[in-house]
Amino acid sequence: MINKLIRGRALKLAGLFLVPLLIGLSPASSPLSDAQSPKRPNIVFILTDDHRWDFMSRAGHPVVKTPSLDRLASEGMLFSNAFVTSALCSPSRASFLTGLYAHTHGVQNNLTPWRDESVTFLELFKQAGYDTAFIGKWHMPGRLPKLRGVDLFVSFTIQGGQGRYWNCPLIVNGVETPSRNPYITEELTDRAIEFISQKRDNPFCLYLSHKAVHHEWSPPKDLARLYEDVKVPYPKEADTWVTSMNGAVYAGTFGRLDYHYKNYCRVVVDVDRNVGRFLNKLEELGFAENTIVVYAGDNGYFWGEHRLVDKRWAYEESIRIPFIVRFPRLIKDPGRRAHQMVLNIDLAPSLLEAAGLPVPEHMQGKSFVPILKSASAQGRKAWLYEYSKDFPYNTPGIEGVRTDTHIYIEYSSKRPPELYDVVKDPRQQRNLIDTEEGKRLLPEMKKMLGDLKKGKKFD
Repeated sequence: MINKLIRGRALKLAGLFLVPLLIGLSPASSPLSDAQSPKRPNIVFILTDDHRWDFMSRAGHPVVKTPSLDRLASEGMLFSNAFVTSALCSPSRASFLTGLYAHTHGVQNNLTPWRDESVTFLELFKQAGYDTAFIGKWHMPGRLPKLRGVDLFVSFTIQGGQGRYWNCPLIVNGVETPSRNPYITEELTDRAIEFISQKRDNPFCLYLSHKAVHHEWSPPKDLARLYEDVKVPYPKEADTWVTSMNGAVYAGTFGRLDYHYKNYCRVVVDVDRNVGRFLNKLEELGFAENTIVVYAGDNGYFWGEHRLVDKRWAYEESIRIPFIVRFPRLIKDPGRRAHQMVLNIDLAPSLLEAAGLPVPEHMQGKSFVPILKSASAQGRKAWLYEYSKDFPYNTPGIEGVRTDTHIYIEYSSKRPPELYDVVKDPRQQRNLIDTEEGKRLLPEMKKMLGDLKKGKKFD
């Protein structure tokens, strides 16, 4: 469990993101509102569930092929060191929306509810004159929120908000509505295309949040046998029954590893082709040049590494995500791979800055716009990882600090701390904590963790 200090500070900081603070933001306050300034860009954020960073052909995956995501990266920028500050669906999603750490926005696990007073970047874009839409998976505890600043809100509550791959009933602006397309990824993409195709005088801001690639990993029928005869190079510590170990039954992965892994790959492929369908429509409508498109996952996923499945733990397979940005007006060297560290909390301030809108001071993320402009721009030096106990999963509370070269991890249980060199040991197989190197590094890492918990930034 995240310690009491952070809990107490969350309450004290809650007032920082209340609505009254931001009522004054308006289109007139933007540096791009002048008649001589360029037309404000459209915004599209596509979020997938449990999509691990290296499950793309652009990232070198040996099996899965993702031509649409590859195209997006070649026309924009792939961040090869993108992370979530909490590798769990609800906290991560709230961080994308608010630009805040979980201990500040309050959604600390999949059981703690969203606060309706929280301000999202959708609300800020609406105040700046944008047409806005949230389409897809909300998946934060309790009812759907009273989401301010959203013209179109399409989501679902079935199966605890997880939704289902086939015939998923929707809630459209508060009205229960049957799905028109039997497969959920296609249905949500259809609705996203309809939204951007509407005649309008304003720019648009779209948040498209897929159920995929979360379990049960049920691919569309035409992909049901894709990769069937492919031999997967699993990590050496994985075996056929790893999906039944370490509480994995709660993750819905009980059974053979190969069966689930290949269905996961198939669902990734379907997401990719729907991303391609959406990008084609964006281009057909003439919006491609003036639209910021961001693609990301809400956390990673283990496929046998560390003898784990699911996510939550502070290892690379869990905390690292795919993160692609395309904005032709700003990115003058498309195809570049950015190695600076960026986080889910960086999305909101980055979109605002890229659109020429003011970034609220309370946001804890750091804009990555300078990185889009220049390969030599400085990234952050360190950031805080946090995970709060999430019943019934057998994962203790976790706090950690990740730098460019190392990660230091502490647990709320009796599990001993861990320290890894992620450059020399990217799979985090050799814990340095009791080595001479570890003893030399430990004081600095512990101090850095303490400073981050107190709110210090290492930009």
